[in-house]
Amino acid sequence: MNIVLLGAPGSGKGTMAQKLTGELNIPQISTGDIFRKNLREETPLGLQVKDILNSGGLVPDEITIEIVRNRLAEADCANGYILDGFPRSIVQAKALDSFQNIDFAINLDVDKQTIVSRLSGRRFCPNCSGTFHVSTLENTTVCPVCGGTLIIRKDDSEETVLERFRVYETTTLPLIEYYKAQGKLVTVDGTGGIDVVYRRIMDVLHK
Repeated sequence: MNIVLLGAPGSGKGTMAQKLTGELNIPQISTGDIFRKNLREETPLGLQVKDILNSGGLVPDEITIEIVRNRLAEADCANGYILDGFPRSIVQAKALDSFQNIDFAINLDVDKQTIVSRLSGRRFCPNCSGTFHVSTLENTTVCPVCGGTLIIRKDDSEETVLERFRVYETTTLPLIEYYKAQGKLVTVDGTGGIDVVYRRIMDVLHK
């Protein structure tokens, strides 16, 4: 089963992908994770995209598409995969269609206000790389895991979150109509607890 996960930043794509990969026994493919891994290991790809990512820019389509093409050709993707963060545009979706057949595009539908609340309420621990939310921290700024001082990452400031949502609306949102026209779109209510949303997805897939 080849699945594309769609949804705005903060809609829960990464969390749902992790749960799906465990139950369906197919890998989660995240372009963001691939880029970050290459940055850490200072590979030729990592060095190529370092300045782009550090400046908040988007990696050119030709690089991203080739990375995905190569990753999906690996043996662990033979029985399917879950794409998280790709495609991000119609150009990328058409390129994907040229070398893969997608079975479902699952759109996690979450309203803008909820997205802003989720992301702007995140707190990050530089010591252990843990991510938490103010709703569970009880007004503390101390990491519950290692005791480090929690911070607000630049990506999670309200101003940045609103900009990310604007970019999503202009470039990624058209993918919903693209996959709808192909008869592959499945829209799932992305609000509520993790287990509730996950069960909604599995109910749709079982049908």
